Amino acid sequence: MVRLAIVMIVFMFGASGSAHADLQGQYETFLENTIWPKARSAGVSRATFDRAMGQKRLNTDIPGLVRPGQSTPQRIRQAEFSAPARYFNENNVGAIVAQGRRLAAQHASMLAALERRYGVPGRIILAIWGRESAFGRVDIPHDAFQVLGTKAFMSTRPELFQGELVAALAMVERGMATPDQMKSSWAGALGQPQFLPTSYLEHAVDVDGDRRPNIWTSVPDTLGSIAAYLNHFGWQPGRDWGYEVTVPAEISCSFEGPDQGLKIRDWEAMGIARISGRPFPDAERDREGYLLMPAGRSGPAFIVTPNFYVLKQYNESDLYALFVGHAADRIEWGTGRFKASWGRVDALYRSEIAAMQRVLEGKGYDVGGADGLPGFKTRRSIGDWQKRNGQAPTCFPSKALVGAIR
Repeated sequence: MVRLAIVMIVFMFGASGSAHADLQGQYETFLENTIWPKARSAGVSRATFDRAMGQKRLNTDIPGLVRPGQSTPQRIRQAEFSAPARYFNENNVGAIVAQGRRLAAQHASMLAALERRYGVPGRIILAIWGRESAFGRVDIPHDAFQVLGTKAFMSTRPELFQGELVAALAMVERGMATPDQMKSSWAGALGQPQFLPTSYLEHAVDVDGDRRPNIWTSVPDTLGSIAAYLNHFGWQPGRDWGYEVTVPAEISCSFEGPDQGLKIRDWEAMGIARISGRPFPDAERDREGYLLMPAGRSGPAFIVTPNFYVLKQYNESDLYALFVGHAADRIEWGTGRFKASWGRVDALYRSEIAAMQRVLEGKGYDVGGADGLPGFKTRRSIGDWQKRNGQAPTCFPSKALVGAIR
């Protein structure tokens, strides 16, 4: 029996090693046959390609990968999709706010100049800087070429990361960085503002005058690049990002979304009010706003402006944009936490949510794609299904709903 167990262990480890070697072989073929022709067409030399890609090793520890034959990762690895309350942990928010207020005073003249140039308030720039890299203090240790190469081969969005890998190679080819300087997050994002390589090429700016956008060690270039990015995507000067509100029970959470906007005075007429008790600013009342309920009926609600969706161009998560806006307000005005609390939500696998989304799609709902992430289209589709099936709309996935929506 002992000999049999040893044989089985050796067999399993041998099989595992063989499978990894086979995957590695497929990866090397992919780099040579798919990525190298794209890089060559983008003006990347063979010497740069070989120097940057090194030994071309896969890193299968990267979160969110899909192996051949899979469609979605099983687990949700990011708090903004699984535990909203944890995403707004006061230790995290408070630390960014405290440091942001100190840096607002230190860089006041620079931030004012950037606001005049790009229209983006300094508080917003600081909040993004703090959220992305703790104001440049977070260690970003990963080899960008290994991360981007792996994700180009086996992520849920391979075409996106193929383009990012080629852009990273182009950065090295143009002398913007050396391969050793190209350190990234697990997502392949670079430097203090955490730009993907295409964002660096399109939006990074030189503010300190050395003729090279340096988002790794230059504070002026980092802050200017964040402002330029938001300006490019349509930040509206003079408008805020949004307001925490109360939503009467008779107003369905399925009214959520940037494609269901109303004038803010019309939301007021429906009974939605700022939770602070203050009126909406007069300058906003005739402008369009949108209902945002990122945890459905299990968390705070907001009326947001188009600037909220500009923040989402930086990161597609509703909670990310909300974190930035909230931290920015506290940096500027010293406001406190949200008045409403985040309720408990069920921990679900992305595969479970994706399966539910596919069922809803089969029933004619637009869930925004069966990606396993509960975005606003999924949330309001859940609410509409609940209402049609005699349930009080909660507009957020749960274990019970995964079982019920068949």
